[in-house]
Amino acid sequence: MALLGSNITGEVGLRLLLCPLGSNVVIRTACCTVGIALPVYSTFKAIENKDENAQHRCLLYWAAYGSFSLVEVLTDKLISWCPIYYHLKFAFLVWLQLPPTSGAKQLYVNHLRPLLLRHQARIDQVLGLAYCEVIKLVSSYQTEIQFVRNMVVKITGSADQMLRGATESDRSQQHSSTEDPAVPFDSEPDPSNNG
Repeated sequence: MALLGSNITGEVGLRLLLCPLGSNVVIRTACCTVGIALPVYSTFKAIENKDENAQHRCLLYWAAYGSFSLVEVLTDKLISWCPIYYHLKFAFLVWLQLPPTSGAKQLYVNHLRPLLLRHQARIDQVLGLAYCEVIKLVSSYQTEIQFVRNMVVKITGSADQMLRGATESDRSQQHSSTEDPAVPFDSEPDPSNNG
C-alpha cells in the first residue's frame, strides 16, 4: 500500500516538474493569487491610503469578480470539461485588473449595471423576503444557537487553557534545565571568598 502511495505522489510530482503549465494545480493557484490575493492587498492599500479612485476601482473589481464567481458556480458542471478552462480564467482575471484594459469597469458598465438596474426592484423584494425568513429562523432556534455558542466558548476556553498550560510547562522545563542545581539562581558570589 505504501508503494502505491509513493507511486502516485511521484507521478504527481513529475507531472508538476515536467509540465507545470499543463497542471491544473499550478494554474488554479495562479488564478487564486491573481483573482483574490492581489486584489485583497490592493483593496487594503486603497482603504489605508484613503484613495477614493483606487477604492472605486476595487469596488468595480469585486463586483465583477463576484458576478463572475456566481456564474462560475452555476455553470461548474458545464465548464469543467474544458481542458483549458483555468488558463482562460487566469487570462480573464488579468484582463479584469489591468489598468489599460479596465476590464472590471467595462464588465460593470456594459453588463452588470444594466442587468441589476433592470431587476433591482425584484432583487430587493426577494432579498427582503429572504432576510425576514432568516430572522424568523434565527428567532425560532434562539435557544439552540445560544447552546452552540456557549459550547464553542467553553471549547475554545478549554483549548486556550490547555495551550497556555503546555506553554507554561515548556517554559518551566526550559527554565529548570538551564539552572545549575548546585548553585541557586538568585545567589551572588561571596565577596569575602576570593580564592
